[in-house]
Amino acid sequence: MSAQQTPQEYFRLLLLTVVGQAFEAAGYTLEQRPMQWAGGMFRFAKGLDGGLNAFIEFQVLSYVDTEWAARNPSRFRVTLTRSDQAAPSTPSQHPRFARRDLSALVVEDFGVAILPSAGHWWTFSNTDELGRGLAEAGHLIVGYGMPWLAGDLLPPSG
Repeated sequence: MSAQQTPQEYFRLLLLTVVGQAFEAAGYTLEQRPMQWAGGMFRFAKGLDGGLNAFIEFQVLSYVDTEWAARNPSRFRVTLTRSDQAAPSTPSQHPRFARRDLSALVVEDFGVAILPSAGHWWTFSNTDELGRGLAEAGHLIVGYGMPWLAGDLLPPSG
């Protein structure tokens, strides 16, 4: 990370490097929202059939050393939303509305114990760890999240 680059800018750069091409190939576009990026929120969006929108949100919390606090690892999580609204946080009464953290979808809904918990945050202290975390999350998004958002993959019932 360069001296003038913020942790959020660095996260966005690595995010696009690791998952950008796969997301773009699937029709998802990173929303150009620099103010949200500055706060650590990066949202990819795609229009779905039936007037629905799919959203993949990465929320990163960056920690830096200070004289009062020792270095804690930074962390990110991923939230998936299917809605008839233009923003995933806008309430919806649509019958196909769905919002779920990626980790909860994989661990609880699909019963795949690949992550430590349903409330998992990927942690990182350096570029290598961030790259590995983004790659792992990206694989789960492509394998579970995107098909779930499209309605093509449903968790087993019962």
